[in-house]
Amino acid sequence: MINQNWLIIGQGDIGVPVTNTLAQGNLAVTGLARNERSHYALDDKAKFIQADALKLSAEQLQAFTRIAIIVTPDEYSTSGYNNSYLAICQHLAQLAEQLTELERIVFISSTGVYGQDNGEWIDEYTAPITPKRDASKVIRQAEQALQSGFGDKAIVIRPSGIYGRERLMRLRKARETDKEPIAAEHWSNRIMDRDLVAIIAKVLTIEAPESIKPLYIATDYRPVTTLELGIWLSEQVGAEPPTVDQNKTAVTGKRLHSNIPLAWLTYPDWQVGYQDILQHQQD
Repeated sequence: MINQNWLIIGQGDIGVPVTNTLAQGNLAVTGLARNERSHYALDDKAKFIQADALKLSAEQLQAFTRIAIIVTPDEYSTSGYNNSYLAICQHLAQLAEQLTELERIVFISSTGVYGQDNGEWIDEYTAPITPKRDASKVIRQAEQALQSGFGDKAIVIRPSGIYGRERLMRLRKARETDKEPIAAEHWSNRIMDRDLVAIIAKVLTIEAPESIKPLYIATDYRPVTTLELGIWLSEQVGAEPPTVDQNKTAVTGKRLHSNIPLAWLTYPDWQVGYQDILQHQQD
């Protein structure tokens, strides 16, 4: 067996914790980003390369057996997505034949690639994939570029809405005194950021190739309407609940079937996740 060597491209809010998780498991991991990074939990175990992923050579990547791409665009526009997600995946795909040691390359995509918006149930077998937003179309193209270049070595993880102890938009809305009315039945899905980090680390480290799926829908086990979520959160913080927007009565959004093993999740549904967040704020 060859010695495993992990590379995490992108060292943001998800990439750094993934790097730290692997380092804490005494694994040989390197983080890569264009800007400096100095906040690793274990500086003696996690290495860092400051570089532009678009300029990486096959020689620089040759030693890595497993790679994760966890990037965000410089700007949230179609061109921003083209210059990050798509450009990096296309560049790496062009090097695929030269990366003879590579066993697995994991791309963190988005459930935004599913264009359904009438409350449909979505699972890992849903096809065809028909994004509606231009940015989502670019992310889908990035998936396809990796799959074309790396074949079954390419693994796609599609997270739903990421929330966490530092991602508090819904709680801020729940505490508002003058709330905007909410659609009667708009379905939403979410994954706790700590669970997403654990999922990525798990997919990167599973040894048996036959145990790996080509696609993971990284979401919890309980889709929820934004109205139900808003009412519940308002109750938790002692605020007035939102009212129904009488002009938005159609069923919208989508409901995602998670194919993440339940044992991988610390927060199997949004109530468990938000209870953790509320408890953490009180401590």
